[in-house]
Amino acid sequence: MSAPLVLAADVETELVEKKSRFLTRLHGVSEVEQADALLRAARAEHPGARHHCTALVLEETAERAEVHRSNDDGEPSGTAGMPMLQSLLHADLVDVFAIVIRYFGGVKLGAGGLVRAYTAGVEQAVAAATLLRRTELLEARIEVPPAEAGIAENAVRIWAAARGAAVEPTEYGARAALLTVLVDPSDLGDLREDTARWSAGRRTVEVTGRRTADVPR
Repeated sequence: MSAPLVLAADVETELVEKKSRFLTRLHGVSEVEQADALLRAARAEHPGARHHCTALVLEETAERAEVHRSNDDGEPSGTAGMPMLQSLLHADLVDVFAIVIRYFGGVKLGAGGLVRAYTAGVEQAVAAATLLRRTELLEARIEVPPAEAGIAENAVRIWAAARGAAVEPTEYGARAALLTVLVDPSDLGDLREDTARWSAGRRTVEVTGRRTADVPR
């Protein structure tokens, strides 16, 4: 199974189909209550819209099961919320809430037309969004004397930039500086080799844990 994707930032797009306006909003959320609040805000902002259809996907956590929800909000059953939800799932998105705000243009689209419009609205918004990959990274630490911290930081940041790894702020103690890198498991061996190279074999990489992080695709 591929790593899921999440939004880097909220996004809004617009689609016009036979004079009906479909405003699609994608929001990053972590709980149902957030989605409910966003829907209330959308209704207050667009009181003249005929429909505010929604789809929600929340990833499974230790506290809850996976959540998949959708709502047609007055559209014929199965023509809005479910196509929206399927579009989110097809895109491998999690922790995302989609709202499609429809202003009716006076021309009926029919069931097939509605499915296509709501699907296209979400697909358009997904295409416009900046997405991050949610993955499990290793927490790798390198301990160096304070006098070597500058050289070590420079070497580690150059290595991390080339591989999309994240470097956390260096922790300084009286006797040592501690560098922490969040690294993909497949890159751990390369990090160890690079560390041995710039330190002439004097420094090693210790794995101290695992962390879930959202990183560039």
